[in-house]
Amino acid sequence: MDLQSLTLLVEIIDSGNLSQAARKLKMTRANVSYHLTQLEKSVGVQLIRRSTRLVEPTEVGLRLYEHGRAIQNEILAARETVTSLGQGLMGRVGISVPSGYGQMVMSEWLIEFKRLYPGIVLDVLFENRTDHLRDEVDIAIRVIAEPPLSVIARSLGPMRYVACASREYVAAHGLPTTLYELRNSPVITAGVIGRQLRLSAYQGEERQEVMLEPTLISEHFPFLHQGILAGLGVGLVPDYVVQAEVARGEVLLTLQEYRLSIFGNHLYLMYLPDRHQTRAVRTCIDFLLAKAGHGAAPTAPDPGRATA
Repeated sequence: MDLQSLTLLVEIIDSGNLSQAARKLKMTRANVSYHLTQLEKSVGVQLIRRSTRLVEPTEVGLRLYEHGRAIQNEILAARETVTSLGQGLMGRVGISVPSGYGQMVMSEWLIEFKRLYPGIVLDVLFENRTDHLRDEVDIAIRVIAEPPLSVIARSLGPMRYVACASREYVAAHGLPTTLYELRNSPVITAGVIGRQLRLSAYQGEERQEVMLEPTLISEHFPFLHQGILAGLGVGLVPDYVVQAEVARGEVLLTLQEYRLSIFGNHLYLMYLPDRHQTRAVRTCIDFLLAKAGHGAAPTAPDPGRATA
């Protein structure tokens, strides 16, 4: 058994099927299957249970996978140590952020991070996805109720939604003061076009659900912000979207006795526990946690000093 064989096994189990592993390894599916069979013959036991679409490791296969993953991580760490000697912090960080929070809050943080660490390649995806981490993403920021057990999740704080409208809209139509009245108002929010939106409203431990049919829907939160200020309806958005206008009295809040939630009520920073983290990724995680108020922000290293 050699490192190449262990790498093959790791990629197959990570990918979940032979075809995807073949694409990642730039091999044919038949070639991957052949090398897997040869590996199983060399160790004398079945390592992977195959079905039409999926693969599942046996107990021995899972143990070998863990060894292979640990060896890969050690090799990556050694390479990083060698390449970083005598240089400033370098590497690549792939980060996936929600479109609204990413555009309106995190973009300034990420620009500041890039200024601190110009040697780091920052690859930022603005997206609203239900999956969390994939090959090109080292860090995922998600608004969810509960993070999955398969990831390490660090809290960035609660996500608070508000019901709001511009003074222009309030003067013409008034503000809904009950959840029932909200159902009959033109609602501006993020959601799925053509489908009703489920709003959760909490008072202490009591929870109510309201089905809404928004009249202005977008994943682009600056556009929703414009729609609210233009008086097109009642906004259901995270508080950061209208924070400045609320402070100036240009946008009014309603239903403040409720804790409102649409996609989740908490913001998490997530990463995989078994994936090697470069110093660039670890530094970015610490930086973002500090920005959210959960630690001290790292400072840029002296480019003249060696980094390990």
